[in-house]
Order: sequence, then C-alpha cells, then structure tokens
Amino acid sequence: MKKIFNVLKEVNPHFMSVWKAEKPYNILKGGRNSFKSSVIALLLVSLLLPYIIKGKKANIVVIRKVSNTIRDSVFNKMQWALKKFFIFKRFDTTVSPFKIIHRKTGSTIYFYGQDDFQKLKSNDINDIIAVWYEEAAEFKSSEEFDQSNTTFMRQKHEDAAFVRFYWSYNPPRNPYEWINEWVEEKETDPDYLVHHSSYLNDTLGFVTDQMLKMINRIKENDYDYYRYLYLGEPVGLGDNVYNIHNLNPLDEVPSDDYIVALFYALDGGHINSATTCLCLGLTQKGNVILLDTYYYSPAGKVDKLAPTQLSRILYKFIDRTSKMPVCNNSPIVNLTIDGAEGALRNQYYYDYEIRWNPVAKLKKAVMIDYATNLFSQGRFFFINNENNKIFVEEHKKYRWDPKTVKKDNPEVIKEDDHTCDAFQYFCIDNAKELELMV
Repeated sequence: MKKIFNVLKEVNPHFMSVWKAEKPYNILKGGRNSFKSSVIALLLVSLLLPYIIKGKKANIVVIRKVSNTIRDSVFNKMQWALKKFFIFKRFDTTVSPFKIIHRKTGSTIYFYGQDDFQKLKSNDINDIIAVWYEEAAEFKSSEEFDQSNTTFMRQKHEDAAFVRFYWSYNPPRNPYEWINEWVEEKETDPDYLVHHSSYLNDTLGFVTDQMLKMINRIKENDYDYYRYLYLGEPVGLGDNVYNIHNLNPLDEVPSDDYIVALFYALDGGHINSATTCLCLGLTQKGNVILLDTYYYSPAGKVDKLAPTQLSRILYKFIDRTSKMPVCNNSPIVNLTIDGAEGALRNQYYYDYEIRWNPVAKLKKAVMIDYATNLFSQGRFFFINNENNKIFVEEHKKYRWDPKTVKKDNPEVIKEDDHTCDAFQYFCIDNAKELELMV
C-alpha cells in the first residue's frame, strides 16, 4: 500500500493559515516547542513536489546566520521532512557543501550560512521557488535579508509566481530588539503573513509529557521567563537580571543524589579586575551544584598576582576541590575560560600541558539566557560555604544598565560581575551536557 503524507496528522490546525497562504513573505514567530520550524520544513517539501512530479528542476535555499549550525539543525530537519513525505530515498545528500539533491530532476535544497555572504551572493542557483531563514533573530539586522533576497528574486523559477520567503524565530526577551520591531512593522504590510504560535497550540500531541513537565517546572520557578521562552512573548528585561530565588542553598550534597562529573569555569582579569574560578558538579539527577569558588581581586593591592602565580594557585584549587570526598573521584569533563583571556590560558598550558577551552563572548542578553535557562529549571544549587558567598552576592547585584534596556543590544552594569561571567561561560560551553534549551 502506497504511503501518503497526511497534512491533518502532521500539521496542527493552528498552522493551516500558513500552509494555505499565498503571500511572498511569511514570518513565523513563537515560543519553544511550537513546531514552527517543522511546519516550514514540511511546507517547503510540499512546494517542491509539484515540480518534481512534472519532471522539472526547482531549488530551495535554507539559511542560518552561522554555517557551523547547519548540520544539526536545518540539514537534519529537511531530511526529516522528506521522510515524512516518504520520498527521502529519491534524494542524495552531501555535506561539503551541504545539499540535498533529487536524483531524477536535479532539484536541490541548498544550505548556507550568512557568515559566508560572498559565497552565497556569487552562487547562481536559478530556478528558486523558496528561501527559509531559520533562527532569524540571530541575524544582525533586516539588511542582511535584503542583501541576499534581491539575488534570490532574480533567480526565480519561471513557473513560480514569486519566490516565497520564510522566517522562523523565537522573539528575543527585549521588545526593543531589532527583529521584534521589524516584525511589528511588517504586521501591517499586505505582502507579509506574520504568524505567532506556542506549545499551547498543539492539538495533535506532539508535545510529550516529558516536555510538559519541563515547561511547567520553568513556569512555576520563573513565570516571566516561561512567558518569554515558551509563549514567545518579549516580556522585557526588568531591573535585576536573575530571579535570585532560583539559586538554591545546600549544606551538603543530598544523600539521594551524587556527583558524576566536574566542571571548572574561569573569568580572568588579573591586572585590573578580579579573577574567579568556579568548581561545579553535575549530579546523577541532572542538577548542578556549585561546590567551591576561587576569587582573587587585585583592587587595593600594590603587588598584583601575575599569570605565573595565578596558574599555580588555580592548579592547586582544582587539585584540592576535585579530590574532595563529595566528588566521588568524578572526572573533570571540561575547563572553560573567557576566550579573551590568553595570557593565563597559555601560562597554564605551559606549566601543566592542560588546555582550558576558550569561549567566545556572545551578545550579553544571549549569554544570560543560557544561565537563566538553568536557573529557571530549578536545577541549580550551591553549597552554603564561605567561598561561595561571593557568587550569591554578585548574582543578587547583577543588573541591567538602565541606559541600554531600550536598545536592541542591552548591557549589564559592569561591576562585581566576575562570577556571573564565569557561570555564563560554563553554561554556554556545556549546554549540551546540561540539556539547556537556548
């Protein structure tokens, strides 16, 4: 019996206005687990099929801001969509460059990173029927779309009325972020469909009980963060960056849980500002416990510690904390450091032939989002000891700079924020191990 794609079983009714839309520009925004990206992937296959059936070549372009994110996101998603239509076996795939090619007609789904715009601009693809910008909030401005859209329009398939453009994104928390303002402007443009969705619109049962449990945990711990993350609402930044009630104190590691992996995260500033190193344990239950904190401030000191001295101190700190009985001889999985801290990183490797993994700084709001995701899940704890007090105090005082909150790139007040930075590096560098959904 021939298998046939059933749109009523694969696409929630809430998205039927998108599925049936006859507009050149389509923006899908919303919260996590709303399945907007899945809908676009399926829709692109449905647009490609009529051309393939007629034996004609037609092409689709899929774009991410950064090319190294393609394989694990849109490349896999489009293969998934082809399998849903039971036609994946008719295609070949390549990864250098990323392409999915229909063997009989040569119809191709091309994947690009906007970070390689010259390559994107110079490629004459032709016969284009659709373009998809995934995670559109990662782009710097709408001008990045404009730069490539004109090129794609010129390469329209002769049988297509127009090239269809799709954008999908999760609205940033800051209502003044450029993409929030751009989409608000497009809501009144007759050529644009602007569609909002959340997990609440799922009536087909795609949201699993496990996903709902996670969502409800965040809803209970941090309602504003829940609204932003899962309802897709730009709730604003407020004053304090974190909900301090999501930092849970412990006198000791609970008897019904235990450490299975150790992580260290370092923010360096040995000359003019503080250097801190966090010792963090991941437990069998998936919780994160701050076990100990090293903190050195050169403020008011005539003789400041040099990288050679700090290297020895940090080595002793790691050696001591990793051997604490509570750590159960757990392996050190990762050493994370501020990517701008080259002197101390190089010195440590020179001394011990051990490499720290440098983390490149992102937009501050994005970095904070990683930490907030962990905090709001109720999975962060700290041992209530003297060394960890500085971590709690700095996170209590951590605030947005009121001069920047109405800009599309808000900043924090850069005072006493070293443990905050170190913790953000830890969350970013270990997001997969921590199962963070950012």
